Amino acid sequence: MPTDIKGPAIFLAQFAGDAAPFNSWDSITKWAASLGYKGVQIPTWDGRLFDLKKAAESKTYADEVLGVARANGVEVTELSTHLQGQLVAVHPAYDEGFDAFAPGAVHGKPKDRRAWGEEQVKLAAKASKNMGLTSHVTFSGALAWPFIYSWPPRPPGLIEEAFDELARRWKPLLDVMDENGVDVGYELHPGEDLIDGITFEIFLERLNNHPRAQINYDPS
Repeated sequence: MPTDIKGPAIFLAQFAGDAAPFNSWDSITKWAASLGYKGVQIPTWDGRLFDLKKAAESKTYADEVLGVARANGVEVTELSTHLQGQLVAVHPAYDEGFDAFAPGAVHGKPKDRRAWGEEQVKLAAKASKNMGLTSHVTFSGALAWPFIYSWPPRPPGLIEEAFDELARRWKPLLDVMDENGVDVGYELHPGEDLIDGITFEIFLERLNNHPRAQINYDPS
């Protein structure tokens, strides 16, 4: 029986909004604690709650974020880059839809959007280190997802090449996470190339079992 399970904790992305108590870091952590939660996971793209670039560059700011949470009765469990991680690998069929996850300056510019997403993941590695966090959560993105159904027939080697490319894109990011002492938990989710144990193993094999590539067992 595991003895190191902590919690319960809650991911704040679904609750953040413009109305109190969901519109500031101080008030949303008080709200989470009032419901009995012990930990919170931060959506790093939501500027109402968190400044990712500042947390990556300033240990003082990182400590302030942690201090507010602790004063309000919760711990920060992980930073999340689900939306930015999605942009690391976007099939052209979903370009327009996933532009919404990125700043307007890179809309309609897939290469620039991908570069922005990758830089965000790197910032998250540095911010996690500044906050003393050793785990991170994200989405893998998807290059093969449009071909999950076997009709029309897929050209031979298409799925293999998609996973080769997914691993090529994530390897440098995982190396940055490793430099900062952070594990990456990929959430297995519909719409991602990593949707189950089999696809994760395919990905992991192409990464030569990178020690930072892990799975986030999301209860939803």
